[in-house]
Amino acid sequence: MPRYRLPYLLLPIAALIATLPLIVHGTSCGHDFDFHVINWFEAARNFTHGNLHPQWAATPAWNAGEPRFIFYPPLSWTIGALLGLLMPWTWTPIAYTWLALTAAGLALLHAARTFAPPNAALLAAAVYLANPYTLYTVYERSAYAELLGAAWIPLLLLAILRDRVTIPGIALPIALLWLTNAPAAVMGCYALALLTIVRLILSHSQPHARIALNTILGATLGLGLASFYLVPAAYERRYVQIAFAILPGLSPRENFLFHHTSDPEHDTVLRTASIVAVLLIALTAIALASIQQTNDSSIPAQNDSSPKDLKLPLSILALVIAFMLTPLSSALWAHLPELRFLQFPWRLLALLAAVFALALAQALSRLSLKPAHVIAAALLAPLALTLSADHAFRQRCYPEDTVPERLAVFRSPNPGSEPTDEYTPIGADNDALATTNPGYWLAPTATTPAPTSSAPAPAPHQLELTPTSPTTLILNLRDYPAWQITRNGSPITTRLHRPDGLIAVSLPAGPAHIEITHITLPDRRLGYLLTALSIVALIVLLALDRNHRQSRL
Repeated sequence: MPRYRLPYLLLPIAALIATLPLIVHGTSCGHDFDFHVINWFEAARNFTHGNLHPQWAATPAWNAGEPRFIFYPPLSWTIGALLGLLMPWTWTPIAYTWLALTAAGLALLHAARTFAPPNAALLAAAVYLANPYTLYTVYERSAYAELLGAAWIPLLLLAILRDRVTIPGIALPIALLWLTNAPAAVMGCYALALLTIVRLILSHSQPHARIALNTILGATLGLGLASFYLVPAAYERRYVQIAFAILPGLSPRENFLFHHTSDPEHDTVLRTASIVAVLLIALTAIALASIQQTNDSSIPAQNDSSPKDLKLPLSILALVIAFMLTPLSSALWAHLPELRFLQFPWRLLALLAAVFALALAQALSRLSLKPAHVIAAALLAPLALTLSADHAFRQRCYPEDTVPERLAVFRSPNPGSEPTDEYTPIGADNDALATTNPGYWLAPTATTPAPTSSAPAPAPHQLELTPTSPTTLILNLRDYPAWQITRNGSPITTRLHRPDGLIAVSLPAGPAHIEITHITLPDRRLGYLLTALSIVALIVLLALDRNHRQSRL
């Protein structure tokens, strides 16, 4: 096999080794497993009905639904849904994990090759895809979106650390991060800002004004590319109780390393995350300390004359991350925009893992690594790390949490699932929401509870009613501005308040053809427009960059 093709076979095999316990023993039902699996089911059903960009999830909140697809980035649930449509659902979490780990390894390889010889970059990539924090994310948390975000972080670090900072180079990983996982995107943007400042202080290869301008324009273009998700998510936060994302137990101040609370289960999870953090910090420190100043000719020359030494910028980023894991950083978590929505400071370990892998690649640059040794190490390292992680992090799957059981409930006449607090519409109380509401009922008042004689169900999209006297129609559907209710073709603009947040409208006596339609709000149309314009701008910039490179040859 040609040497340059070896990584594209070896890294998928290394990722397969990292998923081997899932293949042999079954899926680990981590903390976020149910949430993601339901998202995949919901998205797949929408895809089969021709809705390629769903906004509303129908089964959460016990069939009353919630706008979670507005606020949760689309890439992870889109991939999960497509996999579920292509293969048995029981295979989907494993296949998704393998794809995410493979992508992470290939991304780190691409980044590390710029700063280190091919063998060193390959070995670092194999370690990165099975580093302790990534495996913690897989086996303990089942945080599938954050797992996929690990594939884009190395690309962002490469974009700002290489000698020639380009607008498309910054824009693409920024867009991918925002479309994958919001906490990872927030971390990525702050890391980008920090490393830009470091570059402005240290760089002599590109004018400072050009670095700053390209970084700002690249970040702006990246946000523009993701606008079809970002604009609605930012604007429509006013319609939901987004602050519930940082309830007690979920705020940064309660999740610094080895913090103790009154919740033993929370403290157990935090202790495990803290041990992973200490281990990764130690590995990163060793790798950084092992880097020697080098202009090694074995590192392939790049068209943009990429720098060979990363020790100082990576060390600064690693020190800042370590500081942010301690209570000394409380003021920053409280006041820096959006940072508190990371919830857990140890999520910064996703950044630190990429720092460690790049540092490892440079630390290995001085060694004379033989291909046979690299191949063996690239397979044995993931195996050893994965076996340890499976033993330490695996979460038991209770019968009701397995994929077949979840799928059976989803396909049943009553597919309802629990609501998500932060996606609950304003004014709705989840504690007041009944779990067995029928699709609709007529009542004398808006607050009348549902009859117990009807079967639980989601709200229908059309109704034919003939009330003999004025009445109130109550739908098992959470009230949200995107829902349009019409009676005989005329919109019903006045809705009555219910503590559980369900839609309630007054109906006069007489025949009534009711239609319930989910409409596209103006902010969503604006998001689509900005994304379209950004794609055009990206194509133009890529063409100009290609011409610039060709003119230098």
